[in-house]
Order: sequence, then structure tokens, then C-alpha cells
Amino acid sequence: MEWKLFADLAEVAGGREIDVAAEPGDTVGDALDTLLEARPDLRDRVLDDGEVADHINVLRNGRNVRHDDGMDATLEAGDELALFPPVSGGAVGR
Repeated sequence: MEWKLFADLAEVAGGREIDVAAEPGDTVGDALDTLLEARPDLRDRVLDDGEVADHINVLRNGRNVRHDDGMDATLEAGDELALFPPVSGGAVGR
């Protein structure tokens, strides 16, 4: 399974796409644990008191897992996983 990382999370992990040993039947939480074991520098950026920080978005197939089964969602073949940190900025048009 592959995680896609965005913004500073990709910098911390050393890449935008990280393969992890997760497969169909595992949960999103299992896949995240495997990612954090492989890239421990992400742990402090992604977790807060052992849980995914409120400001980190965990997506499965483009949808925030908080809107579905959360970290207990079961992975299926072909799922796309992504981590997004908060994004802000941009110019205001006049």
C-alpha cells in the first residue's frame, strides 16, 4: 500500500510517496502505524497524545476517514491513502 504525503510531511518523510507493508484487510490505522514505524520523524508531526492530531487530515480514496469509519476503516485493494497537513495562505484578489 502506498501513502501520499503533502507539504512539509513529504519533507519530513523524505518523499512524497511511501510504500508500506499494508494490504487489503488491514485498517487505515494499521497502515498509518506501519508508515510511522518506517518514518519515525513523522510521528511528532502527525500524532498528538498517541492519536492523529486534529489538524492532520487522513484521506482514503480522497475522503477524510473522520467522515467514515475513522482509523478502523478496512483497506481494500486499490485504496489510495494520503496525509495532508493544514494548508493556508494564498493571495487575496483586489
